[in-house]
Amino acid sequence: MSLEMLQVAEAVAKQKGIERDSVLEAMENAIKLGVEKRIGGYPNVEVLIDKVDGDITINRLWEVVEVCMEPVEDFEVKKYLNGRDVEMKASVDARGNLSDQNDNQIALEVAQEINPNIQLGEHISEVLQDEEFGRITAQSAKQVIVQKVRDAERVKQYNLYKDKVGMMVDGIVKRVDRRGVIVDLFDAEGFIPQNELLPREVFRQGANVTGYLFEVNEELKGHQIQISRTHPKFVEKLFEREVPEIESGLVEVVSVARDAGLRTKIAVKAGDRNIDPVGACVGIRGSRVQSIIEQLNGERIDIINHSDDPAEFLINSISPAEVAKVVIDEEGKRMEVIVTEDNLSSAIGKRGQNVRLTSILTGWAIDIMTVAEEEEKRKQEQNFLLEQFTAALDVDADFAELLIEEGFTNVEQLLMVEVDELTEIEGLDEDVAAELQTRAEAFVGKRQEELEKAGVEKDLIELEGMTKEILAVLAKEKIKTLDDFAELATDELLDFLPKGMLNNAQASDMIIKARAHWFAEEA
Repeated sequence: MSLEMLQVAEAVAKQKGIERDSVLEAMENAIKLGVEKRIGGYPNVEVLIDKVDGDITINRLWEVVEVCMEPVEDFEVKKYLNGRDVEMKASVDARGNLSDQNDNQIALEVAQEINPNIQLGEHISEVLQDEEFGRITAQSAKQVIVQKVRDAERVKQYNLYKDKVGMMVDGIVKRVDRRGVIVDLFDAEGFIPQNELLPREVFRQGANVTGYLFEVNEELKGHQIQISRTHPKFVEKLFEREVPEIESGLVEVVSVARDAGLRTKIAVKAGDRNIDPVGACVGIRGSRVQSIIEQLNGERIDIINHSDDPAEFLINSISPAEVAKVVIDEEGKRMEVIVTEDNLSSAIGKRGQNVRLTSILTGWAIDIMTVAEEEEKRKQEQNFLLEQFTAALDVDADFAELLIEEGFTNVEQLLMVEVDELTEIEGLDEDVAAELQTRAEAFVGKRQEELEKAGVEKDLIELEGMTKEILAVLAKEKIKTLDDFAELATDELLDFLPKGMLNNAQASDMIIKARAHWFAEEA
């Protein structure tokens, strides 16, 4: 039996590319655990497999000590056997007398009765010979060989596919269950989780399947090779395969936004002006894009001409809606898209799909509004600024409008420029400019005193986008800390503030920034 087992271990090691000594060492450990469990207690067992003839020797060992010791707590015995430091106590028998032997130690004077020459720290051994141990040996060896084969296969799969992440893979459906689809990749086994399948997509055993390899796990549990058919990169790879100009680099896929199974927007551009990137992707009579649509079960695909001009790119991307005007906030990476009333529904799309995909594709946050809504918004902003400047600086509406036209949006900004810069505004001489700054400074100082008196915390004052005007309103509503502000809903905040002070997007953005420290603390 021993020689036969050794031959099996050698054959497995050779076939699977595993070191033979690794297989034998694993067998020794497995047999050791089986024997220790069979004996009971916490014995110290040594298993040796002869690497020439395969004979197996099982020894039980007792360490020779002055006084037999054991862990104070029973649950720490395994820690002790694994070489970890634990609190120890002397072993005693049922009568409370010191024990001269326990599961893995033996007193020196008792050990010397067996072997007069034995020294402290050496071991007394007993060869275990039992038919039951023989059965344990055969069973443990079989389990080790099976597990080693599995582990070797998984290591081989990992090494074969770890550098293929981000690539397309083709295979045949091997099995389908409620968790997903198991795919035979011919030299490995892949897995498409249920949430990585297209909606209502059904595969049968033996069907061909193509997917995007998005992850390869090194762990020896679960499916290692993870495949997706919903990933945006899957569409990009399909275009690479179908469009020679993309594969050769003449046409570049810039970005992809996808609502898997329903709609995809893909932005492309060409380095050569003589090449039409959209036409190349569509193909003659739509042959290329139609082939991809068929592979995606009819998913709609919009191919968009990329532009380095953000506004032009957005207008291309939000098609079929026609855009009347685009207002860009570069600092906030946000665009306001103004459309006519009859273009509003197509700009937003069903369940907001069109504007959502456009935002992902362009990388900009997008606010859609009608011409009438935009005019009302501008009017509210204008009225708020007029009221703010006339009240704070004690000037008339015409003077306030002059400041607004020059780009000032709050009183504090008047203190951030030199008097010389203010005199460049038509109608402002040096004396008027200086007086303007004096009034602005007095107003800001008064607001600061009010905030300090109200007990508004520094973190809220320093929140990005926060102004003294907003803080003054918040203080009246007893909102004085960053957490107080973070707990507000966007609508709730806008109800507090005068119309035109903040729009919906700005209010939402500030609240999100106020909540950032919550998530940082959780992480």
